[in-house]
Amino acid sequence: MAAAVTAALTCLLMGTAATGCGVGTNAEERSADEMFDDANDAMSALKSVRIEFASTPAKGGKVTTRLVTNLHDRCRATMKSSEGGTLEQIRIGDTDYVRPDRAYLRKWNGHTSLRTEQNQWIKSPADESADSLVSCAWPFGSFGKVKKGNPTRIDGRDALALTVTDKADKGGRYTFYIATQGKPFLLRTVYQGSRYQTTTSFGAFDAPLDIRPPKETEVLDMADVTR
Repeated sequence: MAAAVTAALTCLLMGTAATGCGVGTNAEERSADEMFDDANDAMSALKSVRIEFASTPAKGGKVTTRLVTNLHDRCRATMKSSEGGTLEQIRIGDTDYVRPDRAYLRKWNGHTSLRTEQNQWIKSPADESADSLVSCAWPFGSFGKVKKGNPTRIDGRDALALTVTDKADKGGRYTFYIATQGKPFLLRTVYQGSRYQTTTSFGAFDAPLDIRPPKETEVLDMADVTR
């Protein structure tokens, strides 16, 4: 009893940074399922986040995307393919602004006659079903069978790996890296499957967003074109 009181007084005098002075539950005390739920809750409560993901299929080129979003209806994305081309997207409410560069148009739309750079944004109603565009929303939810992995560091932050397998995805495995310092944010996700592999990184949690429409002189409205 005396030893416990002495230890408590030491923590008060030295601060909780002292060894053995952690406050509340930590990663070792939480189950894998609880940690997964905590991370998804923390991510779902965010007002903004930066998401960077890379997908490498077993056959074909690598695609990388950088997305800054309020997780609702305002975001900006840049998508690049190792096979050529960059596609930029700004979504504000129900409106999309999309700007493919010359390499993208030549590679994916067959516009081989283009000789100059393409700097125009194309304005159109937001289309959640468009395969080439991203959504501002990002689902965070628990699933599958979760197991604790090893502690590690992700972008300078202490983290714990959680491995997740799901019966609906035979042969696929997810590794979620959850922050164990501060809020239990999801820092990185790695998926390994038979057809492709993806790595997704998260950062700039609740950072201010400055997402605006392009200049009017740089916008081509699809409504004017199709009249």
